[in-house]
Amino acid sequence: MAQAKQSVVDVGRGIRLCYEQFGDPGDPPVVLIAGLGQQLHSWPDGLVTGLADRGYRVTRFDNRDVGRSTHMPFPPPGPLAILRGGSHADQYHLGDMARDTVGLLDALGHDRAHLVGVSMGGMIAQTVTARHPGRVATLTSIMSNTGAPRIGRPAPSTWWRMATAKPPRSRAEAMDADVKMFRHIGSHGYPFDEAWVREKSGVAWNRDPRPTGVARQLAGIFASGDRTVELGQIDVPTLVIHGDRDRMVNPSGGAATARAIPGARLETIAGMGHDLPAGAWDGLLDLITRHAASTRVIDTELKEQQ
Repeated sequence: MAQAKQSVVDVGRGIRLCYEQFGDPGDPPVVLIAGLGQQLHSWPDGLVTGLADRGYRVTRFDNRDVGRSTHMPFPPPGPLAILRGGSHADQYHLGDMARDTVGLLDALGHDRAHLVGVSMGGMIAQTVTARHPGRVATLTSIMSNTGAPRIGRPAPSTWWRMATAKPPRSRAEAMDADVKMFRHIGSHGYPFDEAWVREKSGVAWNRDPRPTGVARQLAGIFASGDRTVELGQIDVPTLVIHGDRDRMVNPSGGAATARAIPGARLETIAGMGHDLPAGAWDGLLDLITRHAASTRVIDTELKEQQ
């Protein structure tokens, strides 16, 4: 794993987020938003340092309820309560997580940034862009969806695996479970990197062996409902990326996202599933940085702010 100083900052409303940064502080900022239950290091080092090498100040962070960021104090919802969007009075939604992200931009001194979100992180990035458009230079939404019914749903085989999975009781069990899941939902058009999955899972366990936040995050997604109408209000350059072999978020989710956001461009990556395989990094870096570079005037302004 790439070594960078991790810091924790108050982003408001009692939430503290752990983050780390790469690249020249004077370069335009890119903020990477992780997916459901994923910690900051789930963004592969090769992608992160690749963005930094291409002239961006890169921030990756733990969302609330995972890693070293604030964990909410109420019990996790059960399966039926998750589908209803949670049952506790303090249950949050994507809008709250979007406000966390804006609070992080404030704490880092970024008036605007390029947002790149994967899966649930894509939903958070979409929500930030829709509700705080002045803070977003460009949006890149990867393997995500709109929340619309029957759009971007997991494959039946994936639902079954999630429904029958048991919480790991040890680091070894967590690593084995992640290998089993990512063999299924990962990129079948690329070599499976079991060593990377085990390393990522082991680091996640060391940083935060508490799995309860995942259920609260998932309930927050369901609580947010269908966001298609809100996405139609986005007026920020948007790139949508999706793999054609995604068993967690069906490619229809990416297509629906691109249709919902005016002017959005959809790029489909052959063989990619619900992960970011090393063989796809160069292509992803090209797509993300060319999209960001399409707003060169904004990038010049962002660099002057740093």
